[in-house]
Amino acid sequence: MNKTIKRIGVLTSGGDSPGMNAAIRAVARACAYYKVECVGFYRGFQGMIDGDYVAMDARSVRNIISRGGTILKSARSKEFLTSEGRKKAADSLKEAKIDAMILIGGDGTFRGGKVFSEEHNIPVIGVPGTIDNDIFGTNYTIGYDTALNTVVEAIDKIRDTASSHNRLFFVEVMGRDAGFIALNSGVGAGAEEILIPEEDLGLERLLASLERSRRSGKTSSIVVVSEGDKTGKNVFELAAYVTENLPDYDSKVTVLGHIQRGGSPSCFDRVLASRLCVKAVELLLDGKRDLMVGLVNNQIESCTLESALKEKHDINKDLLRISDILST
Repeated sequence: MNKTIKRIGVLTSGGDSPGMNAAIRAVARACAYYKVECVGFYRGFQGMIDGDYVAMDARSVRNIISRGGTILKSARSKEFLTSEGRKKAADSLKEAKIDAMILIGGDGTFRGGKVFSEEHNIPVIGVPGTIDNDIFGTNYTIGYDTALNTVVEAIDKIRDTASSHNRLFFVEVMGRDAGFIALNSGVGAGAEEILIPEEDLGLERLLASLERSRRSGKTSSIVVVSEGDKTGKNVFELAAYVTENLPDYDSKVTVLGHIQRGGSPSCFDRVLASRLCVKAVELLLDGKRDLMVGLVNNQIESCTLESALKEKHDINKDLLRISDILST
């Protein structure tokens, strides 16, 4: 154990994701187990700057493992983007006697943590918490599984209405830069077409696919659209385009929005958060720093924050092929 680490801070930053509370709980209880103090910072990096924190022990995190959101709140801090803001945060940590930080969030969180660690020599460990699942160095991020199941459940209900009224539904899901939610939920919910940022399938292919579905006898269809798809049209424009070119379809749009971030985390996300955050504490106590913990082939691994930021977590393109086969 690294005896210089006596007090560890933890925060959640960026978009919230189901399982963040399970992650906070794991940090606090791992610290208690190893007899290290734990401090939680409210509102992400802004809380570091403002010195807005609370001491956390094993009992202070009871009954939060099943709660969505984050008890430490989350916020984006423009001030932390400046060197002056990061200097205030470092001074705040020094005053609070914080020896190291665990940052739960996505790539923006890790980018800020990496710069902060380099400038002020504060050991940092990143824990991937984002529903987009777009972080290199881990097969799954905290919150992705829950969001995926939320989307599939919603699409199942939409399909009931689509079937009842012989309608075509465009369902927009989150994923501005990554199509993991759209692709996997689309396959899981039996969507006829899936539009994602990684692949520009083209408008003509979409029309041809929907026309083929109609001719095969399908009376209703679901198209799952990632919010960052490359067709050049937003989901409402897509629906209008299809209606204009395929007037036999009665097209409707559903934007799932922030419902995907909420709700009680799945068992998978609770276990993942627990495993990752215990390892994060142990890495700091072993003298490690500037790493991200992740799940790779069901084993907890670590990679540098630099590689987590520079490398890309590729989409499983074989699922696109499988989707084409199954939508026949």
